Amino acid sequence: MIYVVELPEQGDPRAWFAYDDEDFARKVAASDPLQAWEIHDRLTARDLLDANGAAPDDPAARGRFPAICALADEHGWDTPLYRADHLLGRGVLRVELVSEREALTAALSVRAGGRCIYWSDRDAIGAFEGADPRIAGKAHWRARRALYEQLVALEVLADDN
Repeated sequence: MIYVVELPEQGDPRAWFAYDDEDFARKVAASDPLQAWEIHDRLTARDLLDANGAAPDDPAARGRFPAICALADEHGWDTPLYRADHLLGRGVLRVELVSEREALTAALSVRAGGRCIYWSDRDAIGAFEGADPRIAGKAHWRARRALYEQLVALEVLADDN
């Protein structure tokens, strides 16, 4: 499981969970102004050309899609290119790996307030028990309580209170 504790500037903290990376991506995208493929995508210059109805061997492609052909000239038609608009900027593609988790974390980080993401039950339990200073101590008891309620609801922790 993946857990998120939202720390709004005003109001009480809220916690939510995702079953796995796919569910996490779906939930982040559902509340994001960008499309899922703008948040994170992996594609090639060939994919881009194909999406525009052209092929690398099409003589008119270079004239109609010079930027895509320039990407292919620089990196090859089948080199993976990564897009993560919140992390890299709008429409930027790069060959260096951008993991989906990095892109999704960036998508959450641009929103108002703070967030704590825990990538496993163990990490979330540790945070609840005080291992994460962002929600440790008396001042953050509401955030820990929100996380606790998620952990209990998912039967990761027993309800001792």
